[in-house]
Amino acid sequence: MPQVVFTPTLQRHLTCPPSEVPGTTVREVLDRVFGNEPRARGYVLDEQGALRKHVVVFVDGEAVQDRSGLSDGVRAESQVYVMQALSGG
Repeated sequence: MPQVVFTPTLQRHLTCPPSEVPGTTVREVLDRVFGNEPRARGYVLDEQGALRKHVVVFVDGEAVQDRSGLSDGVRAESQVYVMQALSGG
């Protein structure tokens, strides 16, 4: 099953330990995680279900392309990392 990991920065605000959940897309995997940790949904996704601007998700080291539908594929052995995006000027 894919492994989902929230970075330590996010874990300061949310209780989201690393977990293995079934799914074949980023949406399916995150929905499973949010089923166990519902508070995380509002921090990671906006009201339309898209990734918030301050959040980035990587699957096997590649940033997801579909930030609104989260349809990027996930394999059984994939590593999914959810992290806070950094910005500055």
